[in-house]
Amino acid sequence: MTWLQNYDPLHNAPLSTLLAATPVVALLGLIAWGKMPIHKAAIAALLLALGVAIWGYDMPASAAAMAAVNGACYGLLPIGWMVLNIIFLYKLTVDKGWFEVLKNQLVRLAPDQPSQVILIAFCFGAFFEGTAGFGSPVAVTAALLMQLQFKPLQACGLALIANTAPVAFGSMGTPLIALNAVTGIDILELSKMTGRQLPIFALIIPFWVVGALAGGAGIRAAWPVALTAGLSFAIPQCLIANFHGPWLVDILSSICSITAVIILLRLRGGPKTQAPPEDHPARYLCWSPWIILSVVVFTWSLPSVKKGLDSFFNRTLAVPDLHQVVQRVPPVAPQGTPTEKAEFKLNLVSATGTGILVACILTGMVMRTSPVRMARLYLECLWRLRFSLMTISAMLALGFVTKFSGADATMGLALAKTGWMYPFFGTLLGWLGVALTGSDTSSNVLFGSLQTITAHQVGVSPTLMACANTTGGVMGKMIDAQSIVVASTATGWYGHESSILRYVFWHSLILAALVGLLVFLQAYVWPFTQMVP
Repeated sequence: MTWLQNYDPLHNAPLSTLLAATPVVALLGLIAWGKMPIHKAAIAALLLALGVAIWGYDMPASAAAMAAVNGACYGLLPIGWMVLNIIFLYKLTVDKGWFEVLKNQLVRLAPDQPSQVILIAFCFGAFFEGTAGFGSPVAVTAALLMQLQFKPLQACGLALIANTAPVAFGSMGTPLIALNAVTGIDILELSKMTGRQLPIFALIIPFWVVGALAGGAGIRAAWPVALTAGLSFAIPQCLIANFHGPWLVDILSSICSITAVIILLRLRGGPKTQAPPEDHPARYLCWSPWIILSVVVFTWSLPSVKKGLDSFFNRTLAVPDLHQVVQRVPPVAPQGTPTEKAEFKLNLVSATGTGILVACILTGMVMRTSPVRMARLYLECLWRLRFSLMTISAMLALGFVTKFSGADATMGLALAKTGWMYPFFGTLLGWLGVALTGSDTSSNVLFGSLQTITAHQVGVSPTLMACANTTGGVMGKMIDAQSIVVASTATGWYGHESSILRYVFWHSLILAALVGLLVFLQAYVWPFTQMVP
């Protein structure tokens, strides 16, 4: 039996939009102002979303329930599995004292906090976004900043703000690969357009995070480092995206940025630090866990390696009562669009989290940590993350219910009615999509087709608006509940998610509006129109 989505269930567009937005508004309100623990707020919003789907949108109860189950499972694998193992690696290094040694070396290399936040949150974070994505950059960089004496709120907020410019090319180009799949636009055209939008913000973000940390005085003091980091990332990002494609953009750009910043800091020197002398036996090995992680995750992400790993165990399970049951209809999807697939990929061997676990085991061997001690630390991590994993599952379940019920499209169509202002508000639609789902990839799957359809109706470039969805979406990454939970968990500040959300919200909205302004100029104003391929 096929169920057709209805994007105006109340036969009144404003009321239907309010209905669709109710779970999201409730979630943000419970977190930011109700001070409710985030796992409870996520569960409450999920129950509300199920009620909206079943009684508001007349979605079959079995389909709504299975959408929630599918989302919850996806929250555990691959996302929760990856977060768990990243925190385990961090715990291993702390337990052996190697993290303290690494911290001291970073203090010597970048003795002031503005330089530290640029090198770690922006440069290193971009590398992890390019290789793994799905929260790993925030988990690693927030933990590092916390150990460098940043306050918990600063460590979380700055890591989230910095994890923006690389997101559209994250996980070896996964968001744009998904966008290509749902729009049919050539992937190199998508890469070119995105590579003519994000480099501008890659240049801005290092200054932005320093400003968020230390204000104008911090920017004046750290501008050479910020400029070096931004230029050495933005230029390769633009060139690789335009002449090669989306796959290696973040990895190569971040390597250029890391190298340039380290060279500048060494040439520049700086004030003497209070870090103890380098007499620890692990002073040459303290980087090895992160080098091992980078090498293993990069290798694990290669298509040929992933294909080989999938040959050991890879199952694609059709979700009962949901797979090919839901039908998207015009104007969200063209007439005759196939029914929505609902499949769960059980690919534990090739999952990024498994690669991270392998890196953990290799690190334990290098550090000579006993298997018994490793097992005990792993169980401690699992217990510590129990509420975080619950939250991630509930958030993904909420996103899946929103998607399959059609509530996401109702909100999207409301923005699509903005006429000639659509390039600006369509960009904010991408921002909303990532804020809802926690993933630029998922936002592209949700709204990519709608963006191109509306672009044709408004008379602007479909390629421009498809990419506006993903570039606007990167600014929503810092306010999605999943990323906030990852940050709070990595810093041991779980339970303070409302403070983190308030810290980053206006940064997110202002940056999204700036992306929207750029897209508007590229749609209508010369010479910006010449940037559209």
